[in-house]
Amino acid sequence: MLHRLTRREFMERSAKGAAVVGLGPGVLLQKQPPKIAIASWEDPQEDPDAIKHEAQRLTEEAVKALGGMSRFISGGDVVFIKPNIGWDRLPAQAANTNPDVVATLVRLCFEAGAGNVRVSDHPCNDQRRTFVRSGIKKAAEEEGAEVFFMDRRKFRDARIGGENLMSWPTYTDYIECDKRINVPIAKHHSLTSLTLTIKNLMGILGDPRNRLHQNLGPAMADVAKFVPSDLVVLDAIRILKANGPTGGNLQDVERRDILVAGTDTVAIDAYGTTLFGMAPDSLSTTREAAKLGLGTINFESLDPVRLNVS
Repeated sequence: MLHRLTRREFMERSAKGAAVVGLGPGVLLQKQPPKIAIASWEDPQEDPDAIKHEAQRLTEEAVKALGGMSRFISGGDVVFIKPNIGWDRLPAQAANTNPDVVATLVRLCFEAGAGNVRVSDHPCNDQRRTFVRSGIKKAAEEEGAEVFFMDRRKFRDARIGGENLMSWPTYTDYIECDKRINVPIAKHHSLTSLTLTIKNLMGILGDPRNRLHQNLGPAMADVAKFVPSDLVVLDAIRILKANGPTGGNLQDVERRDILVAGTDTVAIDAYGTTLFGMAPDSLSTTREAAKLGLGTINFESLDPVRLNVS
């Protein structure tokens, strides 16, 4: 016998972001929003304005397919968007997150009612160059974001409480914000094969981060559990196929014209790995995060929404 929702149950479930559809007089069934959306561009162009338009549209449509930014952001929220701004490279070199993806996320957050949107990273190269050369500072600020250099005094020892990483200096603003959006670029990494969404969280950690590479998968899985992302967006418009994470040679860059968004960081990394011709479970970060229950490696089991955007 179907259970008929009371008004209170209806309001409680709606508040949690569930979509409710009517099937007939007096009958309501709950439909969960999708956990992953894969947006592909139908007709890629090389013109810079065309690439910018593509990045904006892919981001808009992927987030829309998940239920819209209002599913994730509430009125007055302080939102921290964490791109990859690690390297002194131009957008075409695919070492940092596409600036127009970041800017579009900023705009969508404000349209959903965010009170403040902050954008930052802990780069490996000089932050005064990476923030400018990546294009992210200008693009995000034009949409109203606060783009700032991380204050080293705000990296404070955090009780991560993981099985492999008990504590580590972590940026306090990232821990204390209302909502977190993790938005890396998909690229090759000489030490870890690839860097995707889970690895991108190294940018909220203090030094000496190089020590974490000795046990990277378990350590970063612990971090991902400690500071879960409300929304994960993987930029695969351009991917860096070799000589990462710094890149620099345009011959190492490939246009894939894909953007993936969702709430399952493991599934997104598993899918992202396949863009490089690798098995979904190839990365230790993905495997270890799955062991902690942060998501599924079998991304197809989530019935991803696939969009052809133009």
